[in-house]
Amino acid sequence: MSKGKVAKDVMIDVFEFPHIPYWFSIRQAIGIAKKSLLSSEKCHHPMAVLVFDEKYNLLGTLSLKDILRGLEPKFLKPTTKAQVPAEDESGLSLLWDTLFDKGAKEAAEKPVSEVMVPAKFFVQPDEPITKAAYLMVHNDLALLPVLENKKKFVGLVRIREVFDELSSSILEG
Repeated sequence: MSKGKVAKDVMIDVFEFPHIPYWFSIRQAIGIAKKSLLSSEKCHHPMAVLVFDEKYNLLGTLSLKDILRGLEPKFLKPTTKAQVPAEDESGLSLLWDTLFDKGAKEAAEKPVSEVMVPAKFFVQPDEPITKAAYLMVHNDLALLPVLENKKKFVGLVRIREVFDELSSSILEG
């Protein structure tokens, strides 16, 4: 299976992704995302910005969906993960559209630390990519930090490389 591949074999450099400090506002993150993710010739998948502290420790990631979620009016956010019934969707989207215009500029001043997804899971460089796959699947992650000695951030494993390696071993066997 995957011929003994480990995280360092498939990880990408941290500087392949745009990054910002945790105190940046959502407005500033939007500017970085538009310039680095949407306007760039370079293709960043998943479309995410890395969020760091002042000592350059990875705190989390901020996707385009996280940014939009941060701009959504608070009272429209569901209290559970239940789906909105289809018959309510058109009314909610119209309401969301109207309120988005009024409150989004104010919400955009919040720090990204309020809407980012914290980095809770990681692999070490010499751990198997199957461990990375397990963590990514069971924690709904598209990016997984690679930490040396459980401290130093050295790279990222993306779901696309993990999928490519593991699916290739299945197709070859």
